[in-house]
Amino acid sequence: MNTFFKDLKVVELANVLAGPAVGMFFSELGAKVIKVENKSTNGDVTRSWKLESENIDSNTSTYFASVNWNKKHLFVDFKNEQEKQVVYDLIQDADIVISNYKPGDDIKHGMDYETLKKINGKLIYAELTGFGNNNARIAYDLVLQAETGFMFMNGTKESGPIKIPLAVIDIFAAHQLKEAILIALIKKIKTGLGSRITVSLFDSAITSLANQASNWLMTNQNPQSLGSLHPNIAPYGEIFTTKDERKIVLAVGNNKQFEQLCLILELKMLNTNKLFSSNPERVKHRTELFEILNSKIKNLDSVVLMEKFIKKNVPAGVIKSVKEVFETNDLNALILEETDALNQLSKRVKTVAFKLSDF
Repeated sequence: MNTFFKDLKVVELANVLAGPAVGMFFSELGAKVIKVENKSTNGDVTRSWKLESENIDSNTSTYFASVNWNKKHLFVDFKNEQEKQVVYDLIQDADIVISNYKPGDDIKHGMDYETLKKINGKLIYAELTGFGNNNARIAYDLVLQAETGFMFMNGTKESGPIKIPLAVIDIFAAHQLKEAILIALIKKIKTGLGSRITVSLFDSAITSLANQASNWLMTNQNPQSLGSLHPNIAPYGEIFTTKDERKIVLAVGNNKQFEQLCLILELKMLNTNKLFSSNPERVKHRTELFEILNSKIKNLDSVVLMEKFIKKNVPAGVIKSVKEVFETNDLNALILEETDALNQLSKRVKTVAFKLSDF
């Protein structure tokens, strides 16, 4: 285990995904993370978010396991002053507190910033909300995907709006909170001062709209549901079925890549066709281009085709299931295992994907 943050103490007053993912990030880097769970609600709600195949009597779930690794778990009745004092004692020498209370609940439980900074003036208090500190509306990832444009853009005209099958807004917010905490730690090293950090899922979602936001802000073009197609690039996102019935995607981002694609598919004449001579033209005529490319790809084997694409630096990929991803790649270095007090083995992928080394 990485020990970069071995002297760091984190108290996690957070549930579900975003907050616990931040806690696990620091745990993976060696910090001591104490997860405080509300005893009256049977702890983190995701303990009960189970697949049909999971043990209904278990006090954990695959969902819970995904962002809770190497943490000490403390169940507290916040109405019990003695138990609440245990949390206050932990916070006295903590470096970071992570919370995701609905606005007002933090004050009700006595775990708000104003209360805790009196206990520890150098504390970094990092809080997540759904729609901001002044909006107590309940926020789940699905609701945020609906209200920030993600569902509207995702899917196709035939399918209608579709949720991205991950809690991506939570993940975006977790990254925002990690970055802010790291900045606050640098500030603390330089000044000795603590910080209050606030991150909302709504703002995190909006800042993640990236080029799609600019498409609207600069051209008034409202991003539509294009499936996997890219509104600015072609061929990019088109799905082709090969002779051996594997589905592949192309992500051709420049003219050189397009030229190589045409050579591989023996369609050299497309390079001199005015309809496909530049990316803007290819975007304009992407339907015609798809039909031409598909007429070739459907008669070719995926393995041979991918070998040629990779050799000639044409961005392309085979669409794989999660099962295939883990079965066809050596991912052991990215998997964390843990055995709990009941000797139950749990697995999850790391939240840390980078490697940090000395010069």
